[in-house]
Amino acid sequence: MMWGLLIAMVGVLFVWWGRSRSEFVVYRLLVARSRVLWGSGDRVHGFYQGAGVAMVVFGAVLATVV
Repeated sequence: MMWGLLIAMVGVLFVWWGRSRSEFVVYRLLVARSRVLWGSGDRVHGFYQGAGVAMVVFGAVLATVV
């Protein structure tokens, strides 16, 4: 249950950082690496929002099943 909640909390952070285009150091490093791979700036934030939603759903499922 603890791992599911932890994954969901990180997912919430990803959604929040992606929506606000955060200047937090960890998020800036992730975005910089993604921009190098994808070559586009605006789609990176949307990807992290989507990844965050997927992590929240996966974490909730993991917390309820296990």
